[in-house]
Amino acid sequence: MMRSFLLTVGLPYSKMNLIQNERKIPDKDERVVTYEECRKNHAASIGKYAVDGCCEFMPAGDEGSSAALRCAACSCHRNFHKKVVR
Repeated sequence: MMRSFLLTVGLPYSKMNLIQNERKIPDKDERVVTYEECRKNHAASIGKYAVDGCCEFMPAGDEGSSAALRCAACSCHRNFHKKVVR
């Protein structure tokens, strides 16, 4: 099934293998996840757009606790912050 898909896009199967082997995909152990600026729209209820200016997620509690998912600077949930995987 994979072979037929690759042939339909115009790349020969062997050429696609070379392209995939050249790409370096880091292992899960090598990846570093950081959470940067807050993107929560505080003015959504009135139909506007305003962010609070929080530049980096700082956990409010110890890792493993529910407080670790809240930002100490803006008290938003971690999901509102931009996730960067390096």
